[in-house]
Amino acid sequence: MEIKFRNVTLQDAKEVAELERKCFPEAEAADYKSFVERIGAYGSHFLAAEYEGKIIGLVDGLVTDEKDLVDEMYEDVAFHNEDGRWQMIFGVETDPDFQKKGVASKTLERFIEIAKQEKRQGLVLTCKEKLIPFYERFGFLNEGISVSKHGNVSWYQMRLSFFL
Repeated sequence: MEIKFRNVTLQDAKEVAELERKCFPEAEAADYKSFVERIGAYGSHFLAAEYEGKIIGLVDGLVTDEKDLVDEMYEDVAFHNEDGRWQMIFGVETDPDFQKKGVASKTLERFIEIAKQEKRQGLVLTCKEKLIPFYERFGFLNEGISVSKHGNVSWYQMRLSFFL
């Protein structure tokens, strides 16, 4: 399976929102309007995995000097600072029809490499407890329960630092 990687554009917002809806419960998923706003503000930080013209995977988030991922970042694109030290990750998702085929791993690896090339200090994400081992495989360290209450869920903050 040959996957192509690319940034998303505003024309992809509907497809991205649909992928999000498939991958996250309603309380956690961003809607179409949110994606239009986010892509408009920091679309270069949306990495899509594309197969046969369809987006089957995505890693996205803003860049900031804030050290921790907080819920307000999901709603307020003003947190984005293109020169920021930390690449936040809001979502790592794969279309259910393509899960367990390495799509998320390959997309995340590429996203990490881009953050290194951009000379970020590292990446930060939050995840559910069952996904901690997945992110640890990429070098992320578990910092414990996050302050995030996004979607009324308990999240763990994970950090991958490049330069200590």
